[in-house]
Amino acid sequence: MQTLPTLYIPHGGGPCFFMEWTMGPADTWHRMAAWLKDLIGTLPFRPTAVVVISGHWEAPAFTVTRGSQPELIYDYYGFPPHTYQLDYPAPGAPALAQRIQTLLDLAALPTAADAKRGFDHGVFIPFKLILPEADLPIVQLSLRDTLDAEQHLCAGRALAALRREGVLLVGSGMSYHNMRGFGDRFKPVSDLFDGWLSQTCEAEPATRWKLLADWGRAPAARAAHPREEHLLPLMVVAGAAEAEPGRKIFTDCVLGVTVSAFQFG
Repeated sequence: MQTLPTLYIPHGGGPCFFMEWTMGPADTWHRMAAWLKDLIGTLPFRPTAVVVISGHWEAPAFTVTRGSQPELIYDYYGFPPHTYQLDYPAPGAPALAQRIQTLLDLAALPTAADAKRGFDHGVFIPFKLILPEADLPIVQLSLRDTLDAEQHLCAGRALAALRREGVLLVGSGMSYHNMRGFGDRFKPVSDLFDGWLSQTCEAEPATRWKLLADWGRAPAARAAHPREEHLLPLMVVAGAAEAEPGRKIFTDCVLGVTVSAFQFG
């Protein structure tokens, strides 16, 4: 069977794609939204299911959603009332969740399942654009709360077989995520880190792994990511790429800083 690539995507700011944006130009998120809407059409074939690693869920072990119809978690604050009524009725996939646990267990990585956990906005906000019909099953996979980069690369490597089973692996975060560092004066910092991240993702796989595992030594690393939870989804999907190449597939200037997306394989 043909193999799917893995993706690292930006998921925007809160429910930004589904409201009138007043914290900057009205078209702040338009390019990103248009790109997300077209994303599924760039794949070599339609996936049978999706695994999403969001920067908004951390747990002591790599934990999967195991419910058959996960609810939504509106984990954003101070937005218009209608954004807390958004719907995304994508089904879960308990059998796929069990498969993920089995693969992680074989790699000696701690794993757990949560039958009650819903989809946070790192899942349903971008996927309302990517798959608006909500007609593919989705399993969300947590980050591990150690926030250890190499552990997340290893988790991705453990899940690489899913790519050959028709499952799309998506890391949902932001390549620049400093909540106190938006605006034009932070553009040079974001460009510095984005340049390093782009070169690293495009490096040969052994070098890519080494650099991502030690990402904190990158130029402007902690200025771009004071805390790494929005970067770690990239580690998972890069790990799942095994020996395949990576490349930048989208970039934009949003709220004064550079934000990018990457594909592996």
